[in-house]
This record gives sequence, C-alpha cells and structure tokens, in this order.
Amino acid sequence: MTETAIRPTTGVADWVQCGNCRAAVYGKRWARGLRVCPECAKHHPVGARERLDQLLDPGSAEPIRNDVRTFDVLGFTDTKPYPARLAAARAATGLDEAVVIVTGRIHGQPLVVAAMDFAFLGGSLGGAVGELITLAAETALAEHLPLLIVSASGGARMQEGAVALMQMAKTSAALGQLDEAGVLTISLVTDPTYGGVAASFATLCDVIVAEPGARLGFAGRRVIAQTIREELPPEFQTAEYLLEHGLIDLIVPRRALRDELARLLRAGAKRPKGGDGEPARRGGLDAGASPYVVDPADLAAHDPSRQVRAARAIDRPTTLDYIALLCEDFVELRGDRISGDCPAIVAGLARFGGRPVAVIGHQKGHDAQELRRRNFGMPIPSGYRKAARIMRLADKLGLPVVTFVDTPGAYPGAVAEEQGQAVAIAENLRLMAGLRVPVVTVVTGEGGSGGALALAVANRVLMFENGIYSVISPEGCAAILWQDPAAAGRAARALRVTARELLGLGIVDGVLPEPEGGTGADPLRAADALRDAIAAGLAELSPLDGHQLVADRWARFRRYGAERTTDAEITAMKGDPT
Repeated sequence: MTETAIRPTTGVADWVQCGNCRAAVYGKRWARGLRVCPECAKHHPVGARERLDQLLDPGSAEPIRNDVRTFDVLGFTDTKPYPARLAAARAATGLDEAVVIVTGRIHGQPLVVAAMDFAFLGGSLGGAVGELITLAAETALAEHLPLLIVSASGGARMQEGAVALMQMAKTSAALGQLDEAGVLTISLVTDPTYGGVAASFATLCDVIVAEPGARLGFAGRRVIAQTIREELPPEFQTAEYLLEHGLIDLIVPRRALRDELARLLRAGAKRPKGGDGEPARRGGLDAGASPYVVDPADLAAHDPSRQVRAARAIDRPTTLDYIALLCEDFVELRGDRISGDCPAIVAGLARFGGRPVAVIGHQKGHDAQELRRRNFGMPIPSGYRKAARIMRLADKLGLPVVTFVDTPGAYPGAVAEEQGQAVAIAENLRLMAGLRVPVVTVVTGEGGSGGALALAVANRVLMFENGIYSVISPEGCAAILWQDPAAAGRAARALRVTARELLGLGIVDGVLPEPEGGTGADPLRAADALRDAIAAGLAELSPLDGHQLVADRWARFRRYGAERTTDAEITAMKGDPT
C-alpha cells in the first residue's frame, strides 16, 4: 500500500495518510522525512528523480547522454496496445523509461547511478531498460567509477516477450565486465524488487544494501502461495528475512543512505598512485623500534598452560574491538549469499591508516550472552563462505586483506557437517593461496586447527605474545592420545603452542609483545602495537605485484615439512622430556 494525499494543494499535499498504519502526517513533515512514515517507519515508494535528489550531492547529477528508444517489437496488445501503455506511463511519471542513468557524487565521491522507477510500468525490465542499465555499466567501466543500481521492479516486461528475457543475460554480462576491471558495484534494493531484475543485476553487485522492509525475490509471495500452496511466514522475502538468511549485506534506513553509501565508496576506493595514504600512527612502541619480535631468544619462555589460559581470557580485545580502534569507515558486510550469516566471523571494508582494506576476523565476546550469540567464535560454513566472498571482493578491488584469528576451531556440529564444513574450509585455503593482494594475519588470541588456518593463509602471519596456535586444542590432544583430559598441560607442552616456540618453528613471522597483564589489561596500547605491526607488514608487501604476492605466499607455505631432519636432531627430540 502507498500513501494517500489528503486535501492536496499545489506542491506538497497538506496531509498524507500512510498506507501501512493509516496515520495522517503533515505533508511538509512527510517530505522532510523522505516519504518514511514517522509513526510506523514504513518506507514508501520514491520516484527515480526524487531518489537521485535524495542520494546525490546537490547539483552533481549529470544525465548520461543516450539515444535509447523503446520499441513494440511484438506488436503486443492485452486490454490496450503496448504503445498506449507506454504513453500513459510517460505522462504519469514524466520519464521516458523505467530507469534514469546519471553520473554524480555522494559526499564528494564520484559514481554512476542507475535509478529505477516502479511507477513506470512496475519498473519492468524491457529492452530499453536493459540497454540503459548496460550503458550505465559501460560508463562506469570507461571512467572506472563505482556503479550504484537502485532497483524497484516487478520483473521482466511481458509486452516485450523473449527480448525482455534477454536483458537479464545482457545486464549480468555487463556487471561481469566490471568485475574483471575491478570496479565496485553496489545494489540498493527498494520495495519491491522481483523477477528478472532480482535474478540479474540487483543481486549480482559486490554489496547489496536494502531499505527496511524492502521485498526481494524471484517469484512473488502470491505466486508462490498459489502455485505450491505453501504457507509463508509474514516476514518472507523482506530485507530483514534476507539479512538473516545471508542474502544481503546490510539494511539502511533511507535517511542514513547517503552517509552509508559514502562510507562504502570511500572504503572501496582504490588508493591514489604515489602513496599509501596517511601513515599509521605509532603509539605502542618507542620511536625506531621494530614493530614485532623476530628472534625467539628475545621472548620469555612462558608455561604453555598459562599461555593457553591467557589466550582464552574473556577480556582480550575481539576483532570488532580492534576494528573500532584501528580503522575508519568500517562497513560490516553480512551473509554468504547462499544460506546464512555466521556471527562467529565478521567481515567488511574499512580504511586503515587512510588506506582501503578488507578486514575479516573471528568474533568471540566479553560476556556469556555475546559468546553464545557468536557461537564462542566457532564458525559454521556460512562464516567461511562470507569470508571468502569478502576476500574475492578485495582481490577484485585490489585491496589488502587483514585477518584476525581467535577461535577454538570450526564448529564441530551436525549442522556444520551437513552444510559442508570441510569443503568451506578447503575452499578458503585454496582461495587465500591465490589472492593477488597483500594478506596479513594476526593471531590475536586462540588459533585452533583448520578453523583458524582458513583465515590465515597469508604473506605475513603475526601473533600476540600470549596467543596460541595449534593443530588441535590441548584438551582434544590429551583426550585422544592420553585418553585423559587432565593431561591437557602435558599436551600443550608437547604441541609447542606458545608464540616463542611457533616463532622458532617459523610458523609465525613475528610476535607482538603484550602490555603488562595482557592485551585485555590495556587494549589501547595493544591496538597501537597491532597498528604498527600491520602497517609494517603492508609496507613490506606493497611493492610486490599480484604474481609476486602469490609466489611469496606459496614459498612461505611450501617450506613446511620440506626440511630434512638429521639423525642427531631426531635423537635429541626423542630424548626431550616434554
């Protein structure tokens, strides 16, 4: 339902009645609120031109010149001829077609925008609409500008038959060209978006943003109910439902769209040539000091059991804590675009030291409620697939990847196995090995098994001094090999899980000293040390091109297990009392 004008005058109606809650709202208040009901927060439809006015900086919109025309290719007539329907739509909307394409700016960030208008034949996708969307994509490609598509559609245009159907393939291929060229694409889903638009460009963009309550799907609710007689939940196909099921990245109220889109554009922008942006602030170390320890002899030998407890301390900063302390313009992206959104892994785009990066990490919590909600930092397959999606986006945009590892391991439950836990981890390992961008990983707490390694196939792997990293938890090792969980301390010593020993084994490249009492005792100082370490890693890797980065990563992991152990070393290890 849409709003209804009450006692209209010239310009804005004196009063508007919300079609959702039936509240009467003063017309000027309605306009100031961008057609969002102040009583029930229902986001009512907005025309293409009004949408552009809401999103773009004043005076920045420039129409993309074109000579696209709509043709009655089938000579189609239902209750009236297709040309008559087109003429009525043009008269009612003042538009030539159901989409308007322009270049413009949002908070100074340049981009190309294609905005659809549902009032023009239900925003249906016909030959001209597909051509205009494609021209917008080609403009973005030629000028290497981000592309924003605002969708509002009932689906493909029936009056153009198979010609309309072909627009799904054409527009999808156009977005594929932007993928190849490393151009950021953003989809803004508005209510409603269905059919051929939903099954093409609206869901193929790098980031999918939706307004609250916006509906998105291939088949509409009524079609599904009538076809298969299935009872659907009230929230079915709404933005909230889609976010929960991992199909969109974020929901943004209309009034916040400009700011959120600008943050995305800044985070996804390639850095200018000739510099890496602002230098990272050095606050955790003395001037001139190395950002991390590279010689095991410079680290104290800690009791492994004590270090295991320290790594698991509930006060240690989490990934989101570090992101808040280290990054600007962070936009968390959600979902694997397949089945769900795992809260045990957070991921998104941000700026680190003025430089755009992709940030991914395990997320635990600081209290029992958050730990349960985050599944104690143990991801299921949708978490690893979400991470993989953001890594591919980083690879496309040429953004460094920074990952934070802090997990007991991948979730060992039946639901994870049913969804392909092993496959999801394996695919991440292969994907990370081939990323053409710098990858820096920091073990901030607990690095448990393949669940940790799935985010740690990096060019540089660093570790906080009280962190641990192991093929299995000490408790698990004790239960399997000693058949005694009480032997966990002995297992921790045998597994050599401490930062000092891992540095000696070459598993990590550097160790970050921790403040007195651990990172939880002084998160700000810990974050300063982390900032310096990541900045140093990125600075070291930045001169390398994509092929060199892949080769560097391959050489790092190729050496493990390739060393030849002498008889004397074997004898010494056998005599080791641990």
